[in-house]
Amino acid sequence: MNFDIVIIGSGPGGYVAAIRASQLGLKTVVVEKSELGGICLNWGCIPTKALLKSASVLRTAKESKKFGINAENISHDFQTIIKRSRTVASQMSKGVNFLFQKNNVTLIQGYGKLTDNQTVAIEGNPEISEIKAKHIIIATGAKPRELPNLRIDGQRIIGYKQALSLEKQPESMLVVGSGAIGVELAFFYASLGTKVTIVELLDRILPIEDSDTSEEIESSLKKMRIKVLTSSLVENVDVQQDKCISTVKSLNQTQQIESEIVLSAVGISPNTENIGLEKLGINVQRGFIDVNEFYETNVKNVYAIGDVIATAALAHVASAEGIICVEKIAGLNPNPLIYSQIPGGIFTEPEVGSVGFTEEFATEKGYKLKIGKFPMSALGKATAIGERNGFVKLIFNKENDKLLGAHIVGHSATDMISELVIAMKTGSTSKDIMHSVHPHPTTSEGIMEAAAEANDEAIHL
Repeated sequence: MNFDIVIIGSGPGGYVAAIRASQLGLKTVVVEKSELGGICLNWGCIPTKALLKSASVLRTAKESKKFGINAENISHDFQTIIKRSRTVASQMSKGVNFLFQKNNVTLIQGYGKLTDNQTVAIEGNPEISEIKAKHIIIATGAKPRELPNLRIDGQRIIGYKQALSLEKQPESMLVVGSGAIGVELAFFYASLGTKVTIVELLDRILPIEDSDTSEEIESSLKKMRIKVLTSSLVENVDVQQDKCISTVKSLNQTQQIESEIVLSAVGISPNTENIGLEKLGINVQRGFIDVNEFYETNVKNVYAIGDVIATAALAHVASAEGIICVEKIAGLNPNPLIYSQIPGGIFTEPEVGSVGFTEEFATEKGYKLKIGKFPMSALGKATAIGERNGFVKLIFNKENDKLLGAHIVGHSATDMISELVIAMKTGSTSKDIMHSVHPHPTTSEGIMEAAAEANDEAIHL
């Protein structure tokens, strides 16, 4: 079978690249060994948001009295919550299949493996043994990273996949790692009443976020009675029949923590083994495939996007990389992706949205800063809806007044951050933002006020 492009993997990088390639008139085929949509749609971004929505509804119901709503005997059904999230994931996966059909993208089920720079062997498909294409894009994604002393057994020590499909809600859980995955799942289970402890090796949770964000979210988690242990290491886990005994070493003490489940959320590893990279001589560093700014490897006609390359492991990053990659293949002239302008989102309550530099990083780089920070509690909308926690923090370069970074903690922060991505991309200054009239009452007014506060002109502070 001959094509213009074969894409191995159908996650947010692979399927978006395939649709864009087909739009550009390229005959495109996708090889997928499992569910369409990859980890994001099936075991990551989408089902976690469904779970978090259930947690949010439960929390709102329990707090309904303060809104004048009398609701009694509030409870939840864990199995129904899990079932709903799996249904949502399935719907999204079917949606990708519909888009493939609509855009004439061929789908082949099986395990794809490179045999040369224009051939992919197909394992596990009795009807098709290989595909020929002018170009090959590797979009095989990643898997949970395992620590030597924290091997996932799927029963007592679990990864994020098992955390999304447990048959029974655990009474207690130890979460190892406090990145987005760890914090979101800790929030979900704690909202349902599970006793949760988070262990983080570094000195604060959400260590890649701005320190003010870390402090705000840690405070929120502690209000939920989540125990947070930073600068701490899980030295050993004794797995027993009905529980785990984890030995946790902190700066001043070593303690044993008992939990029904240990969730390993210490990051991901790229799926680059056993796909033919060595045979073709494709350069790999620390498991990640080396690519240029348009995602071509050192082997002509072979490209890689998403979690298999050393860029941020985010679905929207993979999608953007896929579009740039196929547009370059098609002979267009796309601009390289500016990674400092990529937003991130964490879907706890309150939410986190961020883009660009943290205050710590900008300071280390020698920038002279002008910072505006405005609390959500000063906004009428936030007070009216009972979501007063959080802030908007904007970091500007004092020399030219341009936006270097933005950090939002609060209701709808993951939606609000998009405005600041555009502001950064277009070179907006603090005065541009403060003089852009925002609708009232909205939480987005916090952006306008934070920009004004950077100039000592905030009205409501």
